Amino acid sequence: MFRIRFHGRGGQGAKTASQILSRALFLEGFEVQDAPRYGAERRGAAVFAYVRAARTPIHERGVIAQPDLVVAIDDTLVAMPAAAVLQGVSPRTVVLIQSTEPAQAWRSRLSVPGELLVLQPPPGAAAQAEAPFGSVRCAGAAARLLGVVRRESLERALEAELGGLGVQLLEQNRAQALAGFDAFAPHEGRVRGDAPLGSGALPEWIGIPLDDVAIAAPDIRATGTSAAQPTGLWRVLRPVIDYEHCKRCVWVCGTYCPDSAIHAGEGGRPEIDYEHCKGCMLCVTVCPPHAIHAVPEREAVV
Repeated sequence: MFRIRFHGRGGQGAKTASQILSRALFLEGFEVQDAPRYGAERRGAAVFAYVRAARTPIHERGVIAQPDLVVAIDDTLVAMPAAAVLQGVSPRTVVLIQSTEPAQAWRSRLSVPGELLVLQPPPGAAAQAEAPFGSVRCAGAAARLLGVVRRESLERALEAELGGLGVQLLEQNRAQALAGFDAFAPHEGRVRGDAPLGSGALPEWIGIPLDDVAIAAPDIRATGTSAAQPTGLWRVLRPVIDYEHCKRCVWVCGTYCPDSAIHAGEGGRPEIDYEHCKGCMLCVTVCPPHAIHAVPEREAVV
């Protein structure tokens, strides 16, 4: 059995990558599972999707704790504990990171026990916070690493999953997926399946008594609990205010901000709480004088 995890941010296509790979494996005669896992379903939040594939019926369920292949679509997630990119990684796990940095830099930084490979993002992505077609590029590379997916099966999977986007977008995605597939030809078949699952002992049955609904219902009595969560880590793009063009109409951007991360500061000018701004860019859209601009997070001056 192959066990694969795709890690990305909301909106980057981790779920799409898993669906493309699982369909390609299905076309090769495998039994497959693929499913996404969300924390908060918001753009920029850390999410992952997993794929299982085997020649026999799959009886495992739930999250993959011991992956054979881990794919990080966004390299900024690797250092985020909440993303858990390296959770369960063992000496037999292959880690694939889409990044502009070389593999040697990542190996020295992470000291992963198994093999670590780097996939270059699509051309031009180094200057963009959201690499276009990065997820399909990773799906193509992952298919080649498994060594059991033919090029034509990958193309058929792309057509089935993305055909509804129209001919132009389908061809752009196809080109990027096949570019990832071809780039990893030297590493074909590097991922081995059938990773051991530990002792194999079944968990003990735990009986939980039923409580009265008045006791069992969740009840949050404290206020301001969201303030303790630094959700700014979800951000890929950062809204930056150009105060020379700002008209101080903070009631517009402040009202539309879904996280109340914009407030009126000195002189009534809007100020952004970057600890809790998730980077939805709604303020950029609604700003009447267009004084708020989106800047890639990695290029932003803190």
